[in-house]
Amino acid sequence: MFSGRNWVAHSLYVFLNICSFEVSGGLVQSCGHIIPESPVLALGSNFTALCILNESCLDFGNIYASQIIWKIKNRVVPKEQYHEINRTVSSVTFNDTSSLATPLTCNILADGQIEQNIYGITVTVGLPPEKPKNLSCIVHQLSKITYPMTCTWNPGRHTFLDTHFRLKYRWLQETFPDCIPKDVNNSCTIRDVQFFVNTKVWVEAANALGKAESDPLILDPIEIVKLLPPHNLSVNSGILPTVLKLSWENQISDTAMKLKFNIRYRIMGDTNWMQVPPEDTASTRTSFSVQGLRPYTEYVFSIRCMKEDGVGYWSDWSEEKTGITTEDKPSKGPPIWRIIDVSCSPPSWTVRLMWKALKPFEANGVILQYEVTVRAKSSLSSPPEKYSVNTTDLTLKIPNGTYEVTVVARNRAGASPPSVLLIPASNSKAPVKNVRTLPKDGKLWVGWTAPNSYVLKYVIEWCLLSNSSDCIIEWQNEPGNVQGTYLKGDIKPFKCYLITVYPLYADGQGSGQSVEAYLQQDRPSKGPTVQTKKVGKAEAVLTWNHLTVDEQNGFIRSYIIFYKTIDGNETAVTVDPSKTEYTLSSLASDTLYTVRMMAYTDEGGRSGPDFTFTTQKFGKGEIEAIVVPVCLAFLLIVLLGVLFCFNKRDLIKKHIWPIVPDPSKSNIAQWSPQVPAKHNFSSKDQMYPEGSFTDVSVVEIEADDKKSFSEQDLKPFDLLKKEKSTSEGHSSGIGGSSCMSSPRQSVSDSDEGETTQNTSSTVQYSTVVLNGYRDQTPVQVFSRSESTQPLLDSEERSEDHTGGGDSTIQRQQYFKQNGVQDENSTNRPCFETMKQITSANEGDIVGFAQLQISGQSSQLLGLGLEKNTQEAAVSDALQASTEGQNVVPEIVEGNPPSVDEMPKSYLPQTVRQGGYMPQ
Repeated sequence: MFSGRNWVAHSLYVFLNICSFEVSGGLVQSCGHIIPESPVLALGSNFTALCILNESCLDFGNIYASQIIWKIKNRVVPKEQYHEINRTVSSVTFNDTSSLATPLTCNILADGQIEQNIYGITVTVGLPPEKPKNLSCIVHQLSKITYPMTCTWNPGRHTFLDTHFRLKYRWLQETFPDCIPKDVNNSCTIRDVQFFVNTKVWVEAANALGKAESDPLILDPIEIVKLLPPHNLSVNSGILPTVLKLSWENQISDTAMKLKFNIRYRIMGDTNWMQVPPEDTASTRTSFSVQGLRPYTEYVFSIRCMKEDGVGYWSDWSEEKTGITTEDKPSKGPPIWRIIDVSCSPPSWTVRLMWKALKPFEANGVILQYEVTVRAKSSLSSPPEKYSVNTTDLTLKIPNGTYEVTVVARNRAGASPPSVLLIPASNSKAPVKNVRTLPKDGKLWVGWTAPNSYVLKYVIEWCLLSNSSDCIIEWQNEPGNVQGTYLKGDIKPFKCYLITVYPLYADGQGSGQSVEAYLQQDRPSKGPTVQTKKVGKAEAVLTWNHLTVDEQNGFIRSYIIFYKTIDGNETAVTVDPSKTEYTLSSLASDTLYTVRMMAYTDEGGRSGPDFTFTTQKFGKGEIEAIVVPVCLAFLLIVLLGVLFCFNKRDLIKKHIWPIVPDPSKSNIAQWSPQVPAKHNFSSKDQMYPEGSFTDVSVVEIEADDKKSFSEQDLKPFDLLKKEKSTSEGHSSGIGGSSCMSSPRQSVSDSDEGETTQNTSSTVQYSTVVLNGYRDQTPVQVFSRSESTQPLLDSEERSEDHTGGGDSTIQRQQYFKQNGVQDENSTNRPCFETMKQITSANEGDIVGFAQLQISGQSSQLLGLGLEKNTQEAAVSDALQASTEGQNVVPEIVEGNPPSVDEMPKSYLPQTVRQGGYMPQ
């Protein structure tokens, strides 16, 4: 809370602001003011301001100078700069006005609580004006009677204040109104001046801080006049082709002022001006003839003038006008060169003559035609050949020799001097040396070392090398006293040029010396594409093609080959740029490598595509070192085997190709009886003599059932096998099988597993062996052949061919008993119906013999046939037993079958003890 005293002070302050001000003339007057009022201060000077309080405010509000606060743009001035003069006046001092800003205010703190503005002023800081310098004046001619004068000066530095300039001038006895510039502070124009009177001219500058005047300039306006340029300029052709006549009009009378002129001209299209010598136009005139121009050339002219004595200023250049000179004879012959194509026929040449069109300043008109003369130097008596062409080349086919060619260019005014070219039979003269090139200032410079002999001139020939276009030859002539020049054609960067220099002599020419050059090089457009030519175990031969000249963009300085494995570091190899093949060595076998190649010029390199290859697992000769010994060993083994077979050929032949007896050579017919011997079975003694068998058993053995029998049971069959082996080497089985058409296997064949052997190519034997009675020695009873070979005619018995004898019936009944098939089973095998033979008494064979012959009529067959039949039955029964078949003797009932129904077979022979066997 405020104290009672503070409330009183606050009330007084409000009262001062509201009621204590008096209004006079519409202006509010405060309790104080600042002096000086709105001062203009020099930049960097000292400044002191005073704030003075009114006495009325002091008495009413208890306000004193000690309560005053100074501010610059709402920034409090430090109290160190205050000074209280008395109780109503306070001052503030600034040592440098550079930091002084506006406004500067005087404020008071009423009772130390509320700040109140008393007064404020605007402070202006600037500089006094400098002395104007470089005052100059010029009188411009605007018309024949109007000549205003314009003066200019340098106003000096910027003052930051409003500074006023005035151009003052006067004669010696007369003063004229000042010229005040408008919108500028450095020039002013006086509308009218008087010639031939000296006039004083100066400039005055003034602002709030002071004034300054320039040095005075005293002059006669006629000496500073700038006239208007001549007008109505015209250009006309003269009589001579090198002269043009100019005419014009002056814009000031000759009596008022004497003039002199400048005439300039240039060739149309050129930017360089030429001038007529000033002394030729140093007098008043209105026309002039310009000489020394080029014939048939268009020129541009312009003219200006000034006071004849040279005092004053040149006028501006007049409007440009053009004119063309007339034609003249060409000033020189066209430059000529040749290209010689030596044809397949040595005595003949194809020469292409080329010449350049003359430049306009050389042609001196329009070239109508070229006249070419070819003269053979070896035959002076022959007339020269002349040609007139409108083009700049001519192709001739001429014999080999030395020729002189001249070319003349002709226009309307006449012919040019002839250009002569000597074509020698051979370039036998000395050539230039050390041809070199150097890019310089966007051009290609060519230099050479001159030969020791005097050279008439040089021919520099060049063409652009490119794979996409032919080499189009360009050329230029140079004097014989130079040893270097710039090529004058359109030379492009990044392109390769073939440059050739020929020295021409008065009596021949030297051979050309060539060099390739680039105006500017760049990196190659692409890198080389590398491939493998040959890959080994530890090395790989890489090959690539050179970059084309269009892709090189510069001289190839080197190739760098980079190669690496999948997870290895990259290795770099630098290769000479002339090479197209390189061998990488010390590689790992059976490893994948990635290789790329970069081509480098002077400006950098570019890489080609990546290429991969895999080294071989074996090196050269390693496989051969393994394969060759193996093959040699194999050949040696084969050779030894062949030699062994050759030495043992008889043994091998016996095992592979056994000797089969030929039945056609058999002598069985000589010892085999026509009819089996007849036996008397009437008595038991005859039927069973001593040594005959007493017991027969038939056992059926399948090919796969051999294992079901004991070794003791199989011994008889082993004996049969041995008998078969013996009989194969000594006798031929004859006769058909017991089944007529179906072969069957012997015991030995079945034992060896040959179940399907074709009997048409083998001879089978079966031997019946009888077990002895009560451990007596067994006796071999008979042997039978199962051969399928046809019987010889001599072996057929006469009984078999009789029509209806008893013996035939008996044999048929015999085979009916042993071999006929069941009528209901005609398609079954012949041995399938046979049953095992068993006797009533196992120790007595008599029952078997009686069973065998029961049911047969002994009266019809006779005793001999009965014996035959009995032996045949016994033989068939034993034969069936040896082959593992079940045989049951059948009782033939009813009428015997006819001869046609009975199967035919060879009758087995019965062998008694002491009898015979087939050999």
